[in-house]
Amino acid sequence: MNLESQVLEAFAPEGVLARAAEHFVPRSGQTEMALAVARAIEGAYPLVVEASTGVGKTFSYLVPALLSGERVLLSTATKALQDQLFGRDLPALVKALGVPVSTALLKGRGSYLCLHRMEMARHDANFPERSSLRTLAKVEEWARGTDTGDLAELPGLDERSPVIPWVTSTRENCLGAQCPRFRACHVNHARREALAADVVVINHHLFFADLAVRESGVAELLPTVRIAIFDEAHQLNETGVQFLGKNLSTGQLLDFARDMLGTGLQLARGLLDWQALAGATEHAARDLRLCVGKAYPGSKLRWTDAAPEGLAPVEWAQALAAVSTALAGACEALNTVSEMAPDFVRLHERAAELEARARAFALDPEPGGVRWLDVGTQLRLVESPLDIAQAIQARVFSDDKAAAKTWVFTSATLGDDAQLSWFTQPCGLTGATVLQVGSPFDYARQAAFYVPRNFPKPGDPTHTAAVAASAADWARRLGGRTMVLTTTLRALRAIGEALQASFESSAEIEVLVQGAMPKRTLIERFRQADSHGGRGCVLVASASFWEGIDVPGEALQLVIIDKLPFPPPNDPMVEARSRLLESEGKSAFNDYFLPEAAVALKQGAGRLIRRETDQGVLVVCDSRLASMGYGKRLLRALPPMQRLASEEELNERLDLLTRTCTRAHPPT
Repeated sequence: MNLESQVLEAFAPEGVLARAAEHFVPRSGQTEMALAVARAIEGAYPLVVEASTGVGKTFSYLVPALLSGERVLLSTATKALQDQLFGRDLPALVKALGVPVSTALLKGRGSYLCLHRMEMARHDANFPERSSLRTLAKVEEWARGTDTGDLAELPGLDERSPVIPWVTSTRENCLGAQCPRFRACHVNHARREALAADVVVINHHLFFADLAVRESGVAELLPTVRIAIFDEAHQLNETGVQFLGKNLSTGQLLDFARDMLGTGLQLARGLLDWQALAGATEHAARDLRLCVGKAYPGSKLRWTDAAPEGLAPVEWAQALAAVSTALAGACEALNTVSEMAPDFVRLHERAAELEARARAFALDPEPGGVRWLDVGTQLRLVESPLDIAQAIQARVFSDDKAAAKTWVFTSATLGDDAQLSWFTQPCGLTGATVLQVGSPFDYARQAAFYVPRNFPKPGDPTHTAAVAASAADWARRLGGRTMVLTTTLRALRAIGEALQASFESSAEIEVLVQGAMPKRTLIERFRQADSHGGRGCVLVASASFWEGIDVPGEALQLVIIDKLPFPPPNDPMVEARSRLLESEGKSAFNDYFLPEAAVALKQGAGRLIRRETDQGVLVVCDSRLASMGYGKRLLRALPPMQRLASEEELNERLDLLTRTCTRAHPPT
């Protein structure tokens, strides 16, 4: 029986999945995608699939991959999705299909406990305040019993904890085979397991980090794998350009200075003036930051000439040269003690690498890329390619037919045209087979869509306040169950503060704002709101909450988007991509800004309906969607929801949702 027949049999109404997998419901779209993946595996060609929300794309790629008997690499967007795939979906399907495969989970080294650095941390004079010592004690206790060293398994450890950098390694500070705890190293153990497994789950960051520096272990793994599947593939281009360029930050310089000081005082006290060596690098880093002055935190400064825009070229060049000089001095000093401990050898390598980066940023940028300066508490010097097309084409479209792989790229949102060109062009996949699978949801019945009339235009200073006031009215009518998605952090803060003020004395509705607590905690709190007669909830969020957030059921029934999510025109990467399109005779607006907005709008709207039984309303507070000619293209990108014509119709729909919810959950 060929693979297609096996897949068809597995997805049949009385097939193995219906008998063994919990809550399995046969869906024509799911089977269609699974058969396409099976054909790509048998034909060894690249496949791009946009599988709309509700298709069940995870089963669609896992079933043929597992039944193929081949080694498989699965990559997804985040560590949380990795954990879900490895801990829930894979084991369930392996058991249901009865296939004898071994699986492994591989993350970046920053996810694993470093035993050597944990032991060094307690004796480091620079270790943070006492509360961090309590956290360190919990890590030390957990370290005695963990098999994997994966910090995600440590209960109660905040992902933002300042202790994490002290108990994990980076490529820069890892001692490798010279480490005294090398044999027990959790990172090496995870890599050995991955090399031995039939199915390995990684993430996109790890994949591209390996393409850039050949350090994550994927370089050894990929040649042995014939099937590579990228879920949440819409993030690939932006993830790739982060890793395939180069960067230097004042944070990296300060971390190096701190590590050099701590290691020097512990292992070679008195042999060198460690305070002076570390101080030179620290001063150089701080002087570089001072060059920028009071530039608005979060801004990106164009860098097309000798210095970033608005900075004095001579002063900038001198500050960058001072960084190189300090690092060269550290190199020379560390070389004299390198035989004393492997820690000094690694520090010497770090200093040399940082110095090389500083010298590179003093030269002209590479052709075909873009350079800019990220301004925050720290400075980040960035040079990046405009897309990942060249890197992907070199691996996907091989001339060696004997070594041909099946590359599958899938996501719920990959473009707004039949070729999915928003995704395929920058990823170099215009030659791939493309498939679009529609959602099984009945959007016309389950969801409604509204653009407010007589609303301030997006550029009007009163627009954000109007969004906040309207959101408060609608959320109050619905009893919470509302998510407000903003296109900027400034709008996030303004709308969040206004809504918190509106519901300050409310016993019925709580307002949650992104940044107030870890993302995972925020989402869990939002999901649990309104259960068992508790308070309703409004969540105000931006950026990362536009996608990958799953809140099914009545916890979320109103999604409000403040304005159309066009890319920021003054962003250096956006400017460079626009200039490139214009130089090719294309329209930056039609060929870049509109597709970007359409995809982001689809992603935001996708938060609303997550199950066949969900009901809800999407409101976009941007009159351009109704008044501008390009609004029709953006509307076509949205699911086919019922269009509400007036505020009265919106209120009626919200009241209906409230009555339905009240019947389902009567007051206790």
